[in-house]
Amino acid sequence: MFSWLRSKSNSSRPTWNGRRRKSAGFYSVQDPYGSALDAFDRRFDMDDKSPSSRRSWRFWQRKPDEWAASNPIEGEKPSWWQASKRRWFARGLGALLLIFILLVAWLAITAPLSKSLEPIAPPQITLVASDGTPIARSGAVVEEPVEVAKLPAHVIEPFLAIEDRRFYDHWGIDPRGLARAAWSNATGGSTQGGSTITQQLAKFTFLTPEQTLTRKAREMLIAFWLEAWLSKDEILERYLSNAYFGDNQYGLRAASLHYFYRQPEKLRPEQAAMLAGLLKAPSRLAPTNDYQAARDRMKVVVQSMVAAGYLTEAEAQAMRIPRLDVRARNNVPTGTYFADWALPIARKLAERSYAKQTITTTLDARLQGIASRVVSRSGLGKAQVALVAMRPNGEVVAMIGGRDYARSPFNRATQAHRQPGSTFKLFVYLAALQAGMEPDDLIDNRPITEGSYRPRNSGNSYSDTITLEEGFARSSNVAAVRLLGKIGSKAVIRTARGLGVTSDLPEGDQSLALGTSTMTLLELTSAYAGVAGNRYPVEAHAFPQEEKGWVARLLDGKHSLSGSTHKEMEQLLRAAINRGTGRAASLSVANYGKTGTTQDHRDALFVGYAQDLVVGVWVGNDDNSPLNGISGGGLPARIWRDFMSAALKVPVKSEPAQMPDPEGPIQPLDIPELENIPLGEDGSTLNIREGEVTVSTQVDGMPIEIRLTEDGLDVAPAQ
Repeated sequence: MFSWLRSKSNSSRPTWNGRRRKSAGFYSVQDPYGSALDAFDRRFDMDDKSPSSRRSWRFWQRKPDEWAASNPIEGEKPSWWQASKRRWFARGLGALLLIFILLVAWLAITAPLSKSLEPIAPPQITLVASDGTPIARSGAVVEEPVEVAKLPAHVIEPFLAIEDRRFYDHWGIDPRGLARAAWSNATGGSTQGGSTITQQLAKFTFLTPEQTLTRKAREMLIAFWLEAWLSKDEILERYLSNAYFGDNQYGLRAASLHYFYRQPEKLRPEQAAMLAGLLKAPSRLAPTNDYQAARDRMKVVVQSMVAAGYLTEAEAQAMRIPRLDVRARNNVPTGTYFADWALPIARKLAERSYAKQTITTTLDARLQGIASRVVSRSGLGKAQVALVAMRPNGEVVAMIGGRDYARSPFNRATQAHRQPGSTFKLFVYLAALQAGMEPDDLIDNRPITEGSYRPRNSGNSYSDTITLEEGFARSSNVAAVRLLGKIGSKAVIRTARGLGVTSDLPEGDQSLALGTSTMTLLELTSAYAGVAGNRYPVEAHAFPQEEKGWVARLLDGKHSLSGSTHKEMEQLLRAAINRGTGRAASLSVANYGKTGTTQDHRDALFVGYAQDLVVGVWVGNDDNSPLNGISGGGLPARIWRDFMSAALKVPVKSEPAQMPDPEGPIQPLDIPELENIPLGEDGSTLNIREGEVTVSTQVDGMPIEIRLTEDGLDVAPAQ
């Protein structure tokens, strides 16, 4: 057997690298895996006797003249080469198909076909007050889509002539149009665009108006995709139904009704030609803006129709210039402070469609009118103002965001973050009451002489102690800071958060008690509404909400104060408005409120409620400069009183002498020291210094001093 194997190994065989190969069977004898190697050897045997298993290991070493020797037909590539080419061709087709599928999937995600059915601009929304009075109108004028089958030929032809003459012949991209536009632009002719109607639909439906090669490539790709999935008439319908025609009109139906008061199915040829001309520059060419420019552009459209074969030269010459018939005028303001706040919410509530929509808000037209009149007559000078009126459940019924919306649409009621001053003391004292303290409990009211933070009271008015009720009514700064230190800033912040305050409130900051953290007036007023209705947090809203059942109310996550705590908090608020710093706001009905004034009179506020109205008023300068002595107990309190008395139809109390308003987080609002004020011709004088009033006079020739201090009246000989 071995001699036979050796003889087989000496037989003539092809070689690898000049060495003779071993014959089959040799490996089987040498190792356990030899049979597998034998099979490998037979498979790649280059013997001519086994052409079916022939493999060319020397493919890259062959010379060109060897091809003929190895093939039956002279000069022909081997069969395995032809098979390899077919395999690579199939793989290439598969790769292209995969890329196409991925592109279609990508487009389906990033540019869904249904989007071309939607209006490209948000349709018009009209906001009305609770009684149906229109208060604002915003958005595009969009009407129902058109159907090409129902449009006369003379309506469609102007658009095809001026925008895309070969629309029904191309597959989304027109090479001729691109070449013609490129040549015209390169040779200095009239500037032209090479976009087809399909490309224009792709651009304003799916893409941004940026001018980049990437966007242009996407535009072409989407155009191919639209042509593959939609018929030509469907593409044209969506184009005509969404194109912008100027004057806030989107779509052919809206434009024809606006400019000619006709449905597009009944447009005359000259009217359709003028509308087709607007698409080049809608805002500039709108006939309501520049009728002559619209006429000139219409002539260009008519000549394009002649060139496209839609009109003869005689018909073009006979075409008249159309007359406008604009009947609808928008006499409703496009924006107000309330509307700017409510519209983004309305957009979320509204359905995405072509239809105009009218949405009823919570705004009370009568109360809004009262607010506007009161603010305009308040004598603000150069200061700005904000007012928010809401129901205890959060329904906003009136809103003023500034003195003049036309000059400044910035809403100071919802957007401006300002210090609330002593109106923030609501949360400090409420936290103290929730901790078990009572209105009659005493708190130290002496000057703070230790530590780095030393707030002062107005006029250096101090006492050894003061009750919580009096401290809140007189707005004692030192009492509020000591109260914060006693109950802890965490408790105060927790109370504020519970009432719906979301603005930043720094823990451990003593000035927090005096309202140094900023928030919006809407946020602050909503917190007071939570106390007014004893159900919190209150979320301010512009649209009516469905009344919840008792089960839903139990599970809505809202809270209430205990009966005793709520009564005690209202006792403090009533004291502040009736005999404290807010006396200028007093009404003849049960009323509750708190003043607020920040450092150097930069912000002045009054927030309070009566019956079913909760109102917050802010006065300040946009640049945060001082208000020249205006405090929360002054102008804001009077605005609040005038609004509430008219809104609730109740008389106001006779205005008492205004108490000094001691608000201010860092510096007190001091009464200046006055010295040697003459009190007549006998030499008597009045001196006010360090919270002490001294009258120097003479009685029977004896000089005496009458001193009025916190301890009482003292009469003594002059020193």
